[in-house]
Amino acid sequence: MPRDPSENNEDIEIEIDLKEVFRALWHRCPAILAVCLAGGILAGLITEFFIPPTYTSTTSILVLTKETTLTSLADLQLGSQLANDYEVLITARGVLNEVIDDLGLEMDYEELKKKITVENPTDTRILEISVRDQNPTQARDIVNDLASVASVYIGDMMEVVPPKIVEEGIVPKKRTSPNFLQNVIIGVVIGLLVSGGIVVGITITDDTIKDEEDVEKYLGLSTLASVPDRRDFINGKKKKKKRGKNKGSKR
Repeated sequence: MPRDPSENNEDIEIEIDLKEVFRALWHRCPAILAVCLAGGILAGLITEFFIPPTYTSTTSILVLTKETTLTSLADLQLGSQLANDYEVLITARGVLNEVIDDLGLEMDYEELKKKITVENPTDTRILEISVRDQNPTQARDIVNDLASVASVYIGDMMEVVPPKIVEEGIVPKKRTSPNFLQNVIIGVVIGLLVSGGIVVGITITDDTIKDEEDVEKYLGLSTLASVPDRRDFINGKKKKKKRGKNKGSKR
């Protein structure tokens, strides 16, 4: 079945439009790169001076059953199941309120709970308790007191051997967030998307006639002749005069 000629015209127009877009992006490459650089620098400045850093201190506790030693595979499985219950009890209201009172924290139960993360590594009876805070020393104090209070609380509530603290938290030296390099990369990418999108948008919506090809494309007419721009003619004359003067001076 013969193909409709109009379909060929549409394909040609699409191809020409894509070429124009890529040509516009290439010609404005220095400007796009400058915007990307500015985006990265701006993101870095915001990260360094406007986003408060947070630090994380972590402690580990060992979940125990009524036996203090492993006697069977069932004991290990039971310990892993208990770990799930312990995760809930560690952030219980009574535990967190006691930590707030012990350390004299100026925050309520909900605010403290948002700072706490409890994780149970796969196939282990270890619970990792982490606390994030803008003050690294306070993060260490909170996580250590939390582990101590939670251990006693769990032992009383579940009538089991209290979890043992395996490793106490220390004062973190490196900040957890914000991630400087990651934010700079995000700033560069945003700059690239914004500048590239603006160039593409301007190119697609620009339907002004610039040369003979645009006349045929938008008006469907063939050009018989073209009149040169007077400014180009004058500039060409000036260049010739300058060259003539330079040759005369050499003589």
